[in-house]
Amino acid sequence: MATLSLGVLLLAFTLGLVLSGPFIAGLRHFRVGKRIQRELPHQHQAKQGMLTMGGLLPIGVVTCIWLGLLLLLPDPLRGDFVAQTIVPVGALIGVGLLGAIDDYVNVAYGFGIRGRHKIVWQLVVGIAAALYIQRHFAITGVYVPLLGELQIGALAFVIVAVAAIVATSNAVNLTDGLDGLAGGLLVFAFLSFAFIAFARGHLWLVVFCAAMVGALLAYLWFNVNPAVFMMGDVGSLAFGATLATVALTTGFVLLLPIAGLVFMAETLSVILQVGSYKLRRKRIFRMSPFHLHFQAIGWPEQQVTMRFWLIGALGCIVAAMLAFVTPL
Repeated sequence: MATLSLGVLLLAFTLGLVLSGPFIAGLRHFRVGKRIQRELPHQHQAKQGMLTMGGLLPIGVVTCIWLGLLLLLPDPLRGDFVAQTIVPVGALIGVGLLGAIDDYVNVAYGFGIRGRHKIVWQLVVGIAAALYIQRHFAITGVYVPLLGELQIGALAFVIVAVAAIVATSNAVNLTDGLDGLAGGLLVFAFLSFAFIAFARGHLWLVVFCAAMVGALLAYLWFNVNPAVFMMGDVGSLAFGATLATVALTTGFVLLLPIAGLVFMAETLSVILQVGSYKLRRKRIFRMSPFHLHFQAIGWPEQQVTMRFWLIGALGCIVAAMLAFVTPL
């Protein structure tokens, strides 16, 4: 299985690079350029018109590989493969569709889908994913790092699962603001949960995570500074939801805030900023999400990205180590 995972990772990376040429040409042909909000820092105004919807590339690559494996695997193996990966790939496509519509509306009309409408769609996908995971794997508890499994009941697990999917989807969306930032953090996060899935014996989930890592690396080839395109909502919303479903399937959803440390910090910065302004009419940060604050105080974009990557990588290493030492 380790050989297959490595092969899938390399295949996803290679396929992403091969398809990137016609993909970028298609984005340029249809003039899929992002419209940047005027209130964002002047560094962001330079991204006005940058190609968006780049997340379609890794989504397409991972979906094609998933379908290929589904067709090629013999019947005895196909059942476990589908059971462990159908929810992540379903979240990838289902939430990706929401993001694609949002990106299209932004490109065509200059605004996006209202937040409450996005939440409804995310809740539908989240509830469907949570119910499948709970019922198929008969999960009634979550693993507490270092301690072991804590029984919370089926209903509580579904509630936790839906909250995790919606929160992580939006957290990655908030983080996607600098060249390479969200993409690099997602690579670390999916790598971390690949090791966690291995610790739990979910070997087909390891293969899926490997496909995600390879496809995201191919995306990053064109997204690191200076970026050719950005992932857009089609990528950020979908990848966040997919990461959450992977964490839920392993049972280690409580490690998600550690592996997604930067995603959590970015979300918390927005909540604190909005709350402080509404209650006190004062801002805590120059701007939120958090990465905009560091840009506002003079940090170069590459410096913010690299330091956030280091923090994200550290969180992912800690999460993986905690999973391996937690009694199963």
